Amino acid sequence: MSPHLEPLSRGTLATVPSVCHDCVWWQARGRRTVSKERWIGQAEEKWGAWGTVYYDDDGRPLGLMQHGPASFFPRTHELPAGPASEDAVLVACAYLVDPASPWVIQSLFLAAIGEARLRRARALEAFAFRYLENEGFEERLLLHRAIFPHDLLADLGFVTVRNAGRVQLARLDLGGLEPSVEPERGGLLGAFKRLRWPVPAPAPPRP
Repeated sequence: MSPHLEPLSRGTLATVPSVCHDCVWWQARGRRTVSKERWIGQAEEKWGAWGTVYYDDDGRPLGLMQHGPASFFPRTHELPAGPASEDAVLVACAYLVDPASPWVIQSLFLAAIGEARLRRARALEAFAFRYLENEGFEERLLLHRAIFPHDLLADLGFVTVRNAGRVQLARLDLGGLEPSVEPERGGLLGAFKRLRWPVPAPAPPRP
């Protein structure tokens, strides 16, 4: 089996890191409690799969990304630079498991872009953070990330919609434009390319 992407859903949730099984940080607002199981049922009924999982050739998950209509993630109303736009698909968070596989984040973003385009969404959005130059890959992307490096999103074609200090809301409009998959030499994706990333896996089919 070659490396591949699968939709993140009730069926694949059991294969990803356990921290993601019950986490409802994005789904909650304020101090309200939310049932992850109930949220999954509503999300899949209204939208379908609510993210993507990247598996290696042994079927081991290397990373996952959660994305869906911005309205599914009320936490955006409480974040600096929020809320996300009502017409956008939001990349809520990502979890990278293996530091030796940094290209996974690019494949997951490209899958989210492809899914948003298939569903005729007007844009893809994500929250960004301007890291200091001396903060490396481990600080920026390993493990759980709800806010992504500004330079990573800029390399993919996202532009800043709103600033709040070092936090930004970034947007990629999908009106007929194809995202750039050639990393800029000085960007974070350019650094990933110098690590000899493989060809990204294709986007998963629609559920």
